[in-house]
Amino acid sequence: MSHVGVGPRAVMRSVAFLTAGVLAVPALAGCTSEDPSGKPLAERDVAAAARTSVSDGGTLRWAVDSVPDTLNAFQSDADATTTRVAQAVLPSMFRMDETGSPVRNPDYLESAEVVDTEPKQVVVYKLNQQAVWSDGREIGAADFAAQWRALSGKDSAYWTARNAGYDRIEKIERGASDLEVKVTFSRPYADWKALFTPLYPKDVTGTPDAFNDGARRALKVSAGPFAVKKVDTKGDQVVLTGNPRWWGEPAKLDQIVLRAVPRDERVSELVAGKLDLAEIDPETADEVGLAAGPPRDAATGTPLMGPGGSPAAGAQGRSAAEALRSWAVANGSDEEAAEEEVLAREERREAEAKARRRQQALSGFEVRKSLEPAYTQLALNGADGPLADERVRRAVARALDREKLAEAVLKPLGLPAEPVGSHLALSGQPAYADGSGALGEQNAKEARALLADAGWVPGGPVKKKDGEEAAGAEKDKKDEEEKDGKDEKKSEGDDDGTYIVGEDNKNTDGKNTDGRNEGDRNDDDGGGDDAKDGADRESGEKHSSGKNTAQGGAPGAYAPKGTAAPAGAAAAPLAKDDKALTLRFVLPSGPGSETLRTVADRITDMLKEIGIGTEVSKVPDESYFKDHIAAGEYDLALYSWPASAFPATDARPIYAKPVPAADGSLNVAQNYTRVGTDQVDQLFDRAMTTLDQKEARGLLRKADSRIWAAAGSVPLYQRPQLVAARENLANAGAFGFETPVYEDMGFLKKGAHGSRPSAPASSSPSS
Repeated sequence: MSHVGVGPRAVMRSVAFLTAGVLAVPALAGCTSEDPSGKPLAERDVAAAARTSVSDGGTLRWAVDSVPDTLNAFQSDADATTTRVAQAVLPSMFRMDETGSPVRNPDYLESAEVVDTEPKQVVVYKLNQQAVWSDGREIGAADFAAQWRALSGKDSAYWTARNAGYDRIEKIERGASDLEVKVTFSRPYADWKALFTPLYPKDVTGTPDAFNDGARRALKVSAGPFAVKKVDTKGDQVVLTGNPRWWGEPAKLDQIVLRAVPRDERVSELVAGKLDLAEIDPETADEVGLAAGPPRDAATGTPLMGPGGSPAAGAQGRSAAEALRSWAVANGSDEEAAEEEVLAREERREAEAKARRRQQALSGFEVRKSLEPAYTQLALNGADGPLADERVRRAVARALDREKLAEAVLKPLGLPAEPVGSHLALSGQPAYADGSGALGEQNAKEARALLADAGWVPGGPVKKKDGEEAAGAEKDKKDEEEKDGKDEKKSEGDDDGTYIVGEDNKNTDGKNTDGRNEGDRNDDDGGGDDAKDGADRESGEKHSSGKNTAQGGAPGAYAPKGTAAPAGAAAAPLAKDDKALTLRFVLPSGPGSETLRTVADRITDMLKEIGIGTEVSKVPDESYFKDHIAAGEYDLALYSWPASAFPATDARPIYAKPVPAADGSLNVAQNYTRVGTDQVDQLFDRAMTTLDQKEARGLLRKADSRIWAAAGSVPLYQRPQLVAARENLANAGAFGFETPVYEDMGFLKKGAHGSRPSAPASSSPSS
């Protein structure tokens, strides 16, 4: 996707003008014939094959993160495995296609459409006449009505996690026949296609007791290609078996076993032959890809030739010279050294044999990759501290080179490395449009100007009294950037390594009319300025005497006239009211979070370039979200949100303005950044009530622009989806946006091959 935002603007201007001015740009840019939603950045990768090429029978062993605590997807402790089970065993009126858009599921629906809008919105569902529950009863209006009553929010006896959409239904009744369900809404609801997916039988939703406890560990009645055979908490698995009453295309597999396997143990389970399909981390993907790579020497397990046709290194990465030296020592006259070398060689042979066995076991797998329907963002906690000031949040956001962050994560994996341009949709989804222009492109000079406008000045002394804390959420760490004021007394001849950029072309009186160095005046889109942004020092003045008199400026030796600072040089630390601008960056510490920590390191360096310090706090995975993100105990954090086909409904609680609760606390819903506006809420409400899809998309794009401008969160990149799959497994892997078709999964017949997407040339892994 393209990221052509507004051009660089004058550095010193009011934030109100920044906010009001740039919001007009996306609206104007949207008035073109080109569809801003674009296309999905990556295709699904499932080894797609026709059903005739897939064998009947077999068991698919599929790694999941957990055995779910409940099989009721509408309860608060439902998880990703709950969703996977529901997709395989329960009715869904709509499913997601390759663009993340809802499409009618013909196994359950012949049609579904809005038949009236006045005086009330009315939707009529015409059900597939073959659709029955596993107990033989027809799926009908009674099931729809029971689910509505359970999720409407009117009866607190039902322990529900959400009721969005169901609270807008006025009544549900039988239509012209038993196969018709007529739903009348009390208020217009644009996202009506989100309802009744999944649909539970009235046996589960008919009473509070059944809803609360009846579907936690079992689903006695279902209506999908598979049924739940057992939930084995001791064996850490859920077993699904074919549904004999299924009326659609019969399931190719006899069973699907969902095994709870920790991510750091999955490669061992793959090697042991205990898994057929598993989402994996980049390190495991490298190992699997290596095993399935070029022909290897039977003795060493290494490629026969190295890069460019040069001889490859020996086993365990040892060169021919090292191997020769080992032989010489083992056969030399020094008996003690020879004995030690013989033992070392034996250990190496054992290690090499083990590596060959491991590699051989993995050679039957391949890595299937796509982009997950979710994105990773940088969250900025605006509840209090420096980030409560919108100018500081905007400065942090403007300091980030999102393209470089996306490349760091995705390019090594051979996936399209483009930053996400929307909070509410991903490229290819109908509601998507790049709204990042409302914030502005990456620009270190403008970021520093925003900080200066907020009172954060560079250089000057940071004095702390006993018990005084640095700015930010972290309160117990000493300020590492504290200064004693001595540097300010250095003479002009002292060389403190400081570069002053912007010396050229200054006014003859040595003054600057707009608060910037004169070298910064010709601010345009040219690549030259980009190179300076990371190195440019504080906006200030330098008089003809050669002394820097800007507020907080650091006098000392200066580079020859016109010399640029080194690229990526850090700016002087910023301070305000004798406190350094230091933000607490909270990260998970677990083995599966290496990518987040890599991204955090890059963000830390980018913030350092504008004078913002960070204090990285690594916390246990199990407490990361509950005790830090949800509790608001952070300044900066990285976490992901799934993309939704229904952003007006699903994204509203994530970006809604927090409101005071009755007990005096702040009700943030899912808005863990605590940043929201009435304007955004109103746009969501309007998008949720209009039945004109084009109008709804326009309202959502306006809401997204305002979310960008508020800078509570910064979308970075679409999450990679890496899956290890047996080479002969078809119609399973990295699904991308699409809902899996469970009945088509299976193992290929001998000689058959699945179809996989070809990697674009621009997406090849970096060297």
